[in-house]
Amino acid sequence: MAKKITRIAKLEFMAMQAKPGAELASLGINMPEFTKQFNDATKDRAGDVVPVVITAYDDKSFDYVLKTTPAAVLLLRAAGIQKGSQNPGKKVVATISADKVREIAEYKLVDLNANSVEAAMKIIAGTARNMGINIEGMEETV
Repeated sequence: MAKKITRIAKLEFMAMQAKPGAELASLGINMPEFTKQFNDATKDRAGDVVPVVITAYDDKSFDYVLKTTPAAVLLLRAAGIQKGSQNPGKKVVATISADKVREIAEYKLVDLNANSVEAAMKIIAGTARNMGINIEGMEETV
């Protein structure tokens, strides 16, 4: 007999730093087991924010899928800044190269709704534009 899904949750944790807490308690899963598995699975991504989709079942078991680090975090790291512009249409806070955008797009391609690296680059460029980050060497598309 198939397990009954009780809840699907999308959460973000720092790599290797998941701890039992309110957000996991509300799922009704075995928290120590999840945190152990998550922390082991994210050893190679130390310092990154790791989004995770958790499927909780009625017998307190769970499945989870790790996603790639959010584009905004990667763009901030590439630009060497703490936060984006408060007025992104008018104030540019940093400039990055098109090569950096390609690097981020190649990493994020598995989680993006894009069929090619070029399409993924446009998505990442849009995120950068909304953060007040200028991209050098990439044509603007409106």
